[in-house]
Amino acid sequence: MTTPEQLADSLRAAATELGFQLVGIAPAARPGTLEHLHRWLDAGCHGEMGYMSRRREAYANPQSVLQGVRSVIMLGAAYQPPSREGARGPLVAAYAQGAADYHDVLRQRANQLAAQLHAWSPGCRTRIAVDTAPLLERDFARQSGLGWFGKNTMLINKGIGSYFFITALLTDLELPPDTPHEAQHCGTCTRCLDVCPTQALPEPHVLDARRCISYLTIELRNSPIAAELREGVGEWMFGCDLCQQVCPWNRKAPEPVVEEFALPPAWGKLTPVEWLTASEEQLATLLKGTPLERTGRTALLRNLAITLGNRGKVEDLPAIRLAMSDSASLVRGAAAWALGRFPAELVAHHLQAQLAREQDADVRGELNAAILRSAESAKASQPREGDFPGTSSF
Repeated sequence: MTTPEQLADSLRAAATELGFQLVGIAPAARPGTLEHLHRWLDAGCHGEMGYMSRRREAYANPQSVLQGVRSVIMLGAAYQPPSREGARGPLVAAYAQGAADYHDVLRQRANQLAAQLHAWSPGCRTRIAVDTAPLLERDFARQSGLGWFGKNTMLINKGIGSYFFITALLTDLELPPDTPHEAQHCGTCTRCLDVCPTQALPEPHVLDARRCISYLTIELRNSPIAAELREGVGEWMFGCDLCQQVCPWNRKAPEPVVEEFALPPAWGKLTPVEWLTASEEQLATLLKGTPLERTGRTALLRNLAITLGNRGKVEDLPAIRLAMSDSASLVRGAAAWALGRFPAELVAHHLQAQLAREQDADVRGELNAAILRSAESAKASQPREGDFPGTSSF
């Protein structure tokens, strides 16, 4: 007869064979960070992610995911660290740079592990959660010994840093739990807090999603990005890696074992103009089965227009003008803002012409603001008397 300890050892070996570098087991208990979550929700830090508020009570107990659950097996799989090699387009978070959606890849591999568990223990019950169930996965990952919470709220592991996905396999089997990772290894370092251009990390271990570039470019799909945050978005079209890139624990991040996370995506070498000229059907084909598919064309092109405005390169003006004629008002509004970042002599005529034919009130507001901003910028850059070569200022 197989003991729970032997079963746990077999699970770890099988998980490693499936490409999971990290494996830990936590008891199916009330999450230790639940009160922190409630305070976070009460403060409105979740923004428009209403599903989190609706699941408030479900997060309190993993029984809401699997009735009778006794153990939560947490699995970690590294993804490709950030790289711009061969890239011609805007910035995309490292986790989304693989050839397939991590939800599908990890679920498929976790299903194989669950099948093994059923073979070893017939009659057991299991359920897999990959970032979609009302389960505080990072909390259970910490409880299972996979790592600690960094000041950027990411889970950090001493061996592989924070560039890894986590997957939960819940079971009604009672397995021996691992020791929780109680220690913190960030010390006095505040690099992640300091680097955030939108101040989304107001204090250690607190993320205000409403200001987070990842939230703004991925989750905020039906609204404009607030004007005061657009410059901080920089050149990120989808997600952001800044608070991970500066983390010392990511200096030696390993390459992924799961091959789908190492293969480049079909959209990887698109230029800004190619993004904007691709039809909805073409983009749907390119994005199918990737994390970008969920965000959709309109929000992605809105983000792209903002990145081009922030980049400020004259050669991008044709692409921004293309965005100005997009069928989606969300894209046109962002393109208007982007044009307003350029000198008036380059964009004033186009902005005025667009204003004359634009019917959407919100876009008209963006156009008027862009015209004013561009004019003020041109005025501010004019040389004052005495600034010309050979002219005395005395």
